[in-house]
Amino acid sequence: MDIRELDRRAVRASVEMVAEVRPGDLGRPTPCADWNLGGLLAHMTAQHHGFAAAAEGRGADPDAWLAPPARDPVWAYAAAAERVTAAFAAEGVLDRGFALPELGADAVFPAVQAIGFHFIDYLVHGWDVARALGIAYDPDPDLAEAAWPIALVVPDGDYRLRPGAAFAPGLPAAPGASRFDQVLARLGRDPAHGSSRPQ
Repeated sequence: MDIRELDRRAVRASVEMVAEVRPGDLGRPTPCADWNLGGLLAHMTAQHHGFAAAAEGRGADPDAWLAPPARDPVWAYAAAAERVTAAFAAEGVLDRGFALPELGADAVFPAVQAIGFHFIDYLVHGWDVARALGIAYDPDPDLAEAAWPIALVVPDGDYRLRPGAAFAPGLPAAPGASRFDQVLARLGRDPAHGSSRPQ
């Protein structure tokens, strides 16, 4: 399946999760140790804008990866999600290189790989939001299967302990864990407890 369609579905699921957020929820802790729910939404919104800019050929601009504080973070998130999915759907986007400065000053990745990074990030962040709210999150099994090979090639190790690392060090998956729980554990989330090591 086209990585853009997988990504669109993961992002749509995250929008549905974020739509459950109320103003009083923004201070809730999340599985991402550095962020409460308001901070996580700000990060997710900014990343959508950055990836959209990368798809448009402007990802090397650091300002493209910033989002101003939002009076309505739920609305801002939904708008950013719409922007990135539209940018990924643009004609010819799969032939472009995506500049992703967060992965290195001159880092440029093939579009399919870059969109794969975005896909797995938002599949996992949907779970982060759900855990913060205490509600269920069960992505479609084919999304978890598609995420697994991407999770396997994300480097593990001490670098994940650095400030700003995208994921915490991997955790062992429980015996008989679902594929999605395996993805979560590989990326430093504890499916049983909804917590991760410090990021």
